[in-house]
Amino acid sequence: MTSIVDIEQGKFLEINGAATHYHDVGEGKVVLLLHGSGPGVSAWANWRHAIPALAGSARVLALDIVGFGATERPDTVRYSLRTWTDHVWSFLDQLGIDKVSVIGNSLGGRIAMQMAEDNQDRIDRLVLMGAPGVGMTLTDGLQALRSYEPSYEAMSSLLTNYFAVDKSIITDDLVQIRYEASNAPGAHEAYRLMFFHPDHAGSELAISEDQVRAVTVPTLLVHGREDRVVPVDVAWKMIDLLPNGDLHVFSRCGHWTQIERAEEFNRLVAAFLESD
Repeated sequence: MTSIVDIEQGKFLEINGAATHYHDVGEGKVVLLLHGSGPGVSAWANWRHAIPALAGSARVLALDIVGFGATERPDTVRYSLRTWTDHVWSFLDQLGIDKVSVIGNSLGGRIAMQMAEDNQDRIDRLVLMGAPGVGMTLTDGLQALRSYEPSYEAMSSLLTNYFAVDKSIITDDLVQIRYEASNAPGAHEAYRLMFFHPDHAGSELAISEDQVRAVTVPTLLVHGREDRVVPVDVAWKMIDLLPNGDLHVFSRCGHWTQIERAEEFNRLVAAFLESD
């Protein structure tokens, strides 16, 4: 039996010149989990509750997208939505995965939408959780993420003020883990390149109404009503445009529905993925 420690440590695969860290757990239809872009993020930090829960009925893949987590950060990479999406496609191709359901958190949700635009025939279902979309603006929460400078105090303030309504989930251990990850060699430098350097395009995540209308695969939007990073109004605008979309809003919940409402989130998503 695979232990939680084994899942957390993950594996490595060479993808587009970067040793890519990923988790591969369970059997069955393939579900791909794509994390967000907050400082100190990784696949495991984002999906540690979802991976073992969903792996009971599916093969769950979760990678550290290039520039994040334990994946290498090549000096030659130009961070952009296209770079991240191509990294994910190459990852699936190298594993021989033809069709997949994609669950994307925040930035991961925008990558998932780009994947659907690229090739819907390879997408079974989409789950977009706290994802940017039509009408997205620079919120106070997003500005706080982008202006983060590594320190324990700054990470504590960021997580407490912008990620969760239930402050009890922001433990000292969680803050320490996220802070250390954000301050790992090369991590903050890459983070600054993504969103502030003119040669990179990590902030260019806009999507048009026509692009959204063209996505016809079954899609579930999941959002926290009190999300201060991506407002719930964005989800309402997206659901008006998606031809085959449903929306679930969690009350008393911020940007971390998969952590703050973990059990309910996992049940909701599992039922959606298994439905006809």
